[in-house]
Amino acid sequence: MKEFDPVKYKQMVREHQERDDPFGWFDSIYTDAKGDHRAVFWADLAPNPYFLEWLEKHPVKGLNKKAIAIGCGVGDDAEAMAAYGYEVTAFDIAPSAIDLCKNRYTESTVNYLVEDLFDYPTEWEGSYDLVYECNTIQVLPGRYRKEAMVAMVSLIANEGEILVSCRSRNKGEELDAIPLPLDQEEIDGFMDLGLVEKSFLAYDDDQDPPVPHFFSSYKKEKA
Repeated sequence: MKEFDPVKYKQMVREHQERDDPFGWFDSIYTDAKGDHRAVFWADLAPNPYFLEWLEKHPVKGLNKKAIAIGCGVGDDAEAMAAYGYEVTAFDIAPSAIDLCKNRYTESTVNYLVEDLFDYPTEWEGSYDLVYECNTIQVLPGRYRKEAMVAMVSLIANEGEILVSCRSRNKGEELDAIPLPLDQEEIDGFMDLGLVEKSFLAYDDDQDPPVPHFFSSYKKEKA
């Protein structure tokens, strides 16, 4: 198992971005872990507590409610949605991440798949009552960030919601950061795409020093 080197990691990401290959490095993060989910450096190994609070306050109503976890990583968020009663699809562009999830959760009801947010199966469009995005946009560069938001919104069923969890920053700050946190104007782009903001939270996590975050929800009103 390789020891995580933040300098080499950022250099690798930047090199891929500069040659317009923003996804080519993802699989290496999980292959370096050699099948051990605890060795994935960015994995919290637990769902965001605000995500769990939202699930608790918004119980599933009706049967066959579908949810999807975008860039599911090591699977904690997908398993949480399943535990709260959703039929869950979870996908990642990294095959090694999906292998890790399947090996970690051998009895899971979640459908773990290798897929691309920008080229997902056509039957997914407008099919999900709940979409969960956690820290995907912030690792993408330039135009891919807005394109990712458009693709995420396209997954939402009428009257469905998307929950968005990410690092945050003030506008004009940290412009060279990797990952690049979202500012208020950028995350408000979900409303520019026709969604209605249902909740919005800006908070600092418990790291030392604390890292600012957003946790928000947006609804697609019935057409």
